Amino acid sequence: MSMPTAVPEVPLPTLSHLRRLALTAAATTYGLIVLGGIVRSSGSGLGCPDWPLCYGNLLPPMRAEALIEFSHRLVASLAAFLIAAVAVQAWRLARARKEIVAAATLAAILLVVQVGVGGVTVLLETPPQIVAFHLGLALLILGLLWSVGVSADVQPSVSSLTQPIVRLGLGLLVLVFALLVSGAVVRGSGASASCGGFPLCDGQVWPRHPLGQIHMLHRFLAFSAALGLIAYSVLMSRRAGTRRGERTAAAAAAGLGLVQGWIGAQGVLHGFPPNLAGWHVAVAAAVWSALVLAVGLAARPPAATLEESSPPRSPATAARWLSWLMLTKPIILILLLFSTLAGMVAGAGSWPETATVAWTLLGGALTAGGASALNQYTDRGSDALMARTRRRPLPAGQIRPSQALAFGLGLSIAGVLVLAFQVNGLSAALAGAGVVYYVVLYGLVLKKTTPQNIVIGGGAGAVPVLVGWAAVTGTVTMPGILLFALVFFWTPAHFWALALVRSQDYRRAGIPMLPVVVGESGTRTQILLYTIQVVTLTLLIGAVSREGWLYFAPAVALGLLLLLHAWMLWRRGSALRAWRMYRYSSLYLALYLTILIVNTLASR
Repeated sequence: MSMPTAVPEVPLPTLSHLRRLALTAAATTYGLIVLGGIVRSSGSGLGCPDWPLCYGNLLPPMRAEALIEFSHRLVASLAAFLIAAVAVQAWRLARARKEIVAAATLAAILLVVQVGVGGVTVLLETPPQIVAFHLGLALLILGLLWSVGVSADVQPSVSSLTQPIVRLGLGLLVLVFALLVSGAVVRGSGASASCGGFPLCDGQVWPRHPLGQIHMLHRFLAFSAALGLIAYSVLMSRRAGTRRGERTAAAAAAGLGLVQGWIGAQGVLHGFPPNLAGWHVAVAAAVWSALVLAVGLAARPPAATLEESSPPRSPATAARWLSWLMLTKPIILILLLFSTLAGMVAGAGSWPETATVAWTLLGGALTAGGASALNQYTDRGSDALMARTRRRPLPAGQIRPSQALAFGLGLSIAGVLVLAFQVNGLSAALAGAGVVYYVVLYGLVLKKTTPQNIVIGGGAGAVPVLVGWAAVTGTVTMPGILLFALVFFWTPAHFWALALVRSQDYRRAGIPMLPVVVGESGTRTQILLYTIQVVTLTLLIGAVSREGWLYFAPAVALGLLLLLHAWMLWRRGSALRAWRMYRYSSLYLALYLTILIVNTLASR
């Protein structure tokens, strides 16, 4: 009798790194699919009629449709980089895990095909068949990335795929995939408007005209998928040994499936306006993601992962709610929302419509809060080493890392969707780019590699100004760019003052903030130089907008006081001076934005 072959073990900490990379790539790919829905629903598919350039240039013209399409290409580039990194890391770290290597490699191969299909889609002016194929490839890549993410930190189970619940889930995945691709065919072929009424098609179960038949086939698939998702969720909830994550993912897939059906019915009854069409794509991708996660989690062996093996402490209910709130960095969130409001008022030249203000601030709060939660997820290791941050929810053990990751992704995606389908596509694209900018470019790439991290990465904090500006104007113009530049140059001077006070923290955590690399004297000089640029920009903004004394008098007074703080810090460096600079610079930005709002409302 032959002995069963042992499955080689791979160190869990190593593959936990691969897991985080795969989940990041999956979340970015999901955002790319949502952004693709925004491109389609806003009619921006040919915003850049050539490829890979945009009107023959690297940068697009400042028109909404071009900016939306260009942002889609930028996120696609980031997603491509992350997918390629997943494949490389899988071959480096998990070669003994053939199922992980196969999934990561297939995702990379499909990516190469997807890039070519994307170029063909633009050059052939978005034919419906290629658009449907484009979406199908994106869903397959997304599913493969989720599968790598949920399996990369546990040891393989030979019999896991033979479980009935897993095999049923795989069959349901095929059905849902067919449903989603058929939806793209319906929209691309013009069959969306071929059936009036719901659930019947102009009173018929099966219409005679071909477009109506395509439409009704999609409805039959949707009905079958909805029943399957509900049944799968019920079976998962009653199955012995089912873990909370599996039940939650299956219930989420079923619930989102019902929401998707309601959106589809409303779309038929109201002629599929752009906002409903966009929601339809976004929720469809969410259904697919939830189902992939449910099946992938069900296929995992029963052993807990290394990272989740120690449950967090269970604080009282009020304290736990506070922990979730602290993940969003509420103090910073308030300032970001205020800058969004300032951008809206300045862009509109008056107080915008109340509904626009409400939806924009809601979307901005969700994306900014989600980005902060994701940043705390990626920084949890270094946060535990710093006195300033060790009491945050993750290093304090109040919230699980996986919960923080899901919370951050959920908030970020919800915020982009709110902006996309209740405000406009450009504001959503800018907000989504801000999340990626902050979490990936700053948090994962720059923060631990260069002392210029806060200079380059600080632009993420200036994005809310552009979101507010785009929300009311549908574009980005020079005054909005100058306001963005003001916040961009304010950020290093503000943050380096804090870094001077907490330099030992950053040194201990291995983060090359400027005081750690160039010393206190060099940092104080840089703070003074950046402060001069900030004050100069306030004068330039006033000159470009032809403002009067109501703007210049308080702006100059605030600027002189900011310069005084920076000069005193430069001349007599001390922790107390640095702390005063840090505190006043926060107050300065809030007061300057207030001046901008009051002056705009009083002058118009």
